[in-house]
Amino acid sequence: MEEKKQQLDIELNHEIAQGIYANLAVISHSTSEFIVDFVRIMPGIPKAEVKSRIILTPEHAKRLMFALQDNIRKYEQMHGKINFPEENRTTGFPLNLDSKGEA
Repeated sequence: MEEKKQQLDIELNHEIAQGIYANLAVISHSTSEFIVDFVRIMPGIPKAEVKSRIILTPEHAKRLMFALQDNIRKYEQMHGKINFPEENRTTGFPLNLDSKGEA
């Protein structure tokens, strides 16, 4: 029996297509969801602003992780290894946060 693949029609409106710049992602989770806050930190401005919040089921969060890993592998094959400072290697987090999670 031949399995038919369903095609999903995804609409990307002009405003969303412009994108929003973020240079930090803060990830938290509960038993039922992962929350990813995309933040923009600007030099000389003491307060950072969350620009977008995405809420995912644990299953979709894991699918996103695999998709990112696959895309990073493909990117590095074409453009070379992505490097970042050694001190940020484990967390990827460029800031020192206090116990409240504030910069």
